[in-house]
Amino acid sequence: MAYDGVLLNCVIAELRDKILNGRIEKIYQPEKDEIHLHIRTRQGSVKLLLSASANHPRIHLIESSKPNPFTPPMFCMLLRKHLLGGRIVDIIQPGFDRIAEIIVENINEMGDLAYKRLIIEIMGRHSNIILVDDACRIIDSIKHVNETISSVRQVLPGKSYESPPSQGKRNPLEQTQQSLASLFKEAPLNKKAEGVIAESFTGVSRATATEIVYRALRDDSLTIQNIDTEKLTALYSSFIGFFEDVSKGQFYPAMLINDDGNPRDIFPFIYTIYPERMQRHYSSVSEMLEMFYSERDKNERMKQRSSHILKVIKTNMERCQKKLAIQLEELQEAKDADKFRLWGELITANLHTIPNGVSEVTVVNYYDPDGKTITIPMDNSKTPVQNAQQYYKKYSKAKNAVEMLKKQVSESREELTYLEGLLDSLDRCTDESDLEEIRLELMEQGYIKKTGRNKKHTQVPSKPYHFVSSDGFDIYVGKNNHQNDQLTLKTAAHNDIWLHTKNIPGSHVIIKTEGRQVPERTLIEAGMLAAYFSKGRESSRVPVDYCPRKNVKKPNGARPGMVIYERYNTLYVTPSEEEIKKLKQIS
Repeated sequence: MAYDGVLLNCVIAELRDKILNGRIEKIYQPEKDEIHLHIRTRQGSVKLLLSASANHPRIHLIESSKPNPFTPPMFCMLLRKHLLGGRIVDIIQPGFDRIAEIIVENINEMGDLAYKRLIIEIMGRHSNIILVDDACRIIDSIKHVNETISSVRQVLPGKSYESPPSQGKRNPLEQTQQSLASLFKEAPLNKKAEGVIAESFTGVSRATATEIVYRALRDDSLTIQNIDTEKLTALYSSFIGFFEDVSKGQFYPAMLINDDGNPRDIFPFIYTIYPERMQRHYSSVSEMLEMFYSERDKNERMKQRSSHILKVIKTNMERCQKKLAIQLEELQEAKDADKFRLWGELITANLHTIPNGVSEVTVVNYYDPDGKTITIPMDNSKTPVQNAQQYYKKYSKAKNAVEMLKKQVSESREELTYLEGLLDSLDRCTDESDLEEIRLELMEQGYIKKTGRNKKHTQVPSKPYHFVSSDGFDIYVGKNNHQNDQLTLKTAAHNDIWLHTKNIPGSHVIIKTEGRQVPERTLIEAGMLAAYFSKGRESSRVPVDYCPRKNVKKPNGARPGMVIYERYNTLYVTPSEEEIKKLKQIS
């Protein structure tokens, strides 16, 4: 369900109860499109989130916090100037639209009482957060909308604030049986009832319209021509009854849960179109919204922020693959060096019989004991002498190039393996610090250009995964190359057990032994983790090498995460997410 006017009305009812008359004591902007207000009330301090995210715009109370930028954005500074210390005197929803206005009373620079409106418009990619003065003039907004973006409505400092166009829709709270009858009488006969409701009323989503129809008819697929007078009357009663509950604030927030236990949707009431057993009730709509959106929002932002890193890695992988293909081709040619020498000699020996301008020539191979003939490709734009000279040059070049090309092929394969490992690490990123470590590594390795903004790195370092085996052994899993090096080369003791998938990019895994013998069950569980956190996650019988940490070395000049090891054993495991979830994980 979209965050529609009904859900917003439910949120505003809760906000009026929780933060009305509260004072704004802190303001933060952790994201480019997100504001957090810390509000002091008689019951204590609470945090209010306003998000103008294109995918998840919303307003509700939150418990969690986010890291804030070292330097506050300009819009945040402006909000602090106008709203800090101000008292929230009202929260309204104009016309039942997806718009919330927070009216704040504060003392202005002249020492007089002044009123500001902090407006959030929940309109998908057009969502915005706007600060307006008491003369209805825009002070500023989190997103500027000029004529090139919208010719209908500009949102810029100094302009008069105008609400988004209503598109001729009606306020559902102001309807009667007569107005509904008139609306449905004018509706096309082949149109579904839920479509008429969703398209005619402000703030009513398809899900809400479907619920209203289903409550009355137990069938949401009927068109107007298939609904008789009695059913239409029941539909009008359902509509008015639904919005009477909204007007009275008789909400019952519920989250729709999939069979796998994951959140699927959110409603202001129990919606009868779904079985009640699939809906989990929340006493607080804000608690429900934070639970529902936090993971979605995090994943969406992670996806956005990882897109540049992903592009850098894939671009360099493609470059490396092309380079390797050329090197392998050149190496194969170089290995054929003797063939070029032979061709050059045979052409020279037969110059008197070879005419100019031929594309190939067949001559007796004097080096063949049976005296067989051989066909030699010729460049028809060159003379036979020039062709012979060209083959001698190829022979000389190829002979010298073999060793160099072998080294280049080895380096290219190593780089490709390294980039595949980075790609695998990117899939395992769970937060901003994980992404930042990979970005910094790419910068250090020369894949991303260093800029001035890269000099100061204040991000808190991410930590490896920490599991406890069934036998009580601590197991650590690196999320990226930086962690792999740290874990293997600095954290692990000499007698700890090191594990890694054989010839497959993946995490370094360490079993902390504390001088104890590692049971087979713990070894298998650690092997399962090594396979799961690798490129072989979807495979069966994944080979995992293991040995004491003292048998692992990092060669001089090796790339991050690259090590060599000796005197090891191999076990074969099939990764199972279900089995891994059984292990205790320490955050």
